[in-house]
Amino acid sequence: MNKERKSGILLHPTSLPGNYGMGELGKEAYQFIDDLSYMQQSYWQILPLGPTGYGNSPYQSLSSFAGNTLMISLEQLVQDELMGDDFIAGVPEFSTDHIDFSKALPYRKDRLAYASSVFKLHASKALKKEFSQFCSVNDYWLEDYSLFTALKQSFDLRPWTEWPIALRDRDKEALEEVRLSHNDKIMAVKVRQFLFDRQWKALKKYANDKQIEIIGDIPIFAAHDSADVWANRELFFLDEQGYPTVVAGVPPDYFSATGQRWGNPLYDWEKHKATGYKWWIARLERLFELTDMIRIDHFRAFEAYWEIPAHEETAINGTWKPVDGYSFFDAIFKAIGDKPIIAENLGIITDEVEKLREHYGFPGMRISQFGFEGPDQPQDLKPQFFPENNVAYTGTHDNDTTVGWFNAQGDDGGDTRDEGIVAMEHQRIIELMGTTGEEIHWDMINVTLKSDAKTAILPMQDLLGLGSEARMNTPGTSEGNWEWRYTRDQLTNEIMDRMRNIALDSERI
Repeated sequence: MNKERKSGILLHPTSLPGNYGMGELGKEAYQFIDDLSYMQQSYWQILPLGPTGYGNSPYQSLSSFAGNTLMISLEQLVQDELMGDDFIAGVPEFSTDHIDFSKALPYRKDRLAYASSVFKLHASKALKKEFSQFCSVNDYWLEDYSLFTALKQSFDLRPWTEWPIALRDRDKEALEEVRLSHNDKIMAVKVRQFLFDRQWKALKKYANDKQIEIIGDIPIFAAHDSADVWANRELFFLDEQGYPTVVAGVPPDYFSATGQRWGNPLYDWEKHKATGYKWWIARLERLFELTDMIRIDHFRAFEAYWEIPAHEETAINGTWKPVDGYSFFDAIFKAIGDKPIIAENLGIITDEVEKLREHYGFPGMRISQFGFEGPDQPQDLKPQFFPENNVAYTGTHDNDTTVGWFNAQGDDGGDTRDEGIVAMEHQRIIELMGTTGEEIHWDMINVTLKSDAKTAILPMQDLLGLGSEARMNTPGTSEGNWEWRYTRDQLTNEIMDRMRNIALDSERI
């Protein structure tokens, strides 16, 4: 048995089953860990854990340090005596296979607000002592985030650039006045962050005790409407009113003919370097508290990033700008030690990006769906020849599911393939894998797990054999994303036994 060969499942906690509108950190999360253990899996990979803003995207978070409190288990709050059974009885008729954010969020926010008020009045001395310790340890981000959140609530969730100038520009006297007048709101935010932190760390410990590690995800860029940018304007390219002068994205690629204009403000790397990368060090230290390993999304931006003038409506008219990634990672590892990092090296990757990744020994990523594009394709992009120091995926959260990808007709909005390319790929898959395509997800799971890549990760949708209706995200679109959930009856004993046997057969236990 090769102990270095491992595998796992990609599933964001919001996609877990349950009765309360969206996945949460309660019994279904613990059951999922038990299922991973039974299937001989070593990893649970998640998407970013931060609180989501517009579009509910975990990649556009209101904070790089805070947790998404909407994931808090309501049943656990009952057990902690922060609400009664009657407060979660008579649950609205939520969908079980997707999140209706317009219904689920108000329901959950109402109950979390109630639990916060009960905590303030009736929490036990032991719990309040634990809360006080949490606030003290996390003051470096919690104070700004709780103030930011309280202000957003007061201004109807408008972005911080539309607040009164004194608050937008963080005038000390104005902020102190808000701390006094909004004390209850600020305290409630801190309580919810404490409850999330407490529940998440208990869940992580349960996973680690089962010899399952959590792979976290860190978006390289911060959202403009976030506590990070509001509290650290000097670290970003912004104008005097706080608006970005240039924004992040990527040029035209597989996912979009006009590129992807993400809109995040870009870092002033010279300013970060002058601080010794203090903000980044704190950011990574915090995430390593919550996870065991980190996937850095869009790693290539540590070598060069695509700079788009803020007035441009698409990502076509951008420019590559260099970054001193060696200075950055040398400072990071000096501060936090040698930590396990996965470098997302998909898209337009240059030799310089690969040299940076290889210099630090970071495993890269390989996607099996991308391995059948034609005879001129580089050999190491084909699943049969994936290099060892990589994490192999059938697909990621940005891909269509394997079943949906295989059944696509081309020009359907999900990617840039036309009918001819799809037909060619189908033919190559059938010839190279000796398959009829009737169980294409199992064919792809097999070839991915049996590749030479040390680690293999499967989206839950592929394990369940679901079609495009279960796609998590379509890049370049703003609606219908991040909603998918699986139902408890979909993960059958037959599927788990089959996955367990493949893990054993491919020596990934």
